[in-house]
Amino acid sequence: MRTFVAGQEAHGDSEFAELALGIDVELFRGPLGRETAKERRARKDVAREILRDLREMGEAGDEVAGWDALYADSLTRTVPFLRAARGHRSGTGEAA
Repeated sequence: MRTFVAGQEAHGDSEFAELALGIDVELFRGPLGRETAKERRARKDVAREILRDLREMGEAGDEVAGWDALYADSLTRTVPFLRAARGHRSGTGEAA
């Protein structure tokens, strides 16, 4: 059985969540592979900006944006299993 969200086929649970929620999991969680310090800084900067925008939209009454902010924020506190096993960390490091 194939699953489609907004006309795009989702290949797996993670891709389904990304398509359905509009949240790029890798942006907030970090990549499964290595990233350079420059790449990490850029990713975290973008993630912080998007998270700030989602929070502001949620506080202004957009309930979906508020839930998206909570989901994105929770992703910043996760570390993919394979990266954790190698001792690498992830996330934006921002407190809610």
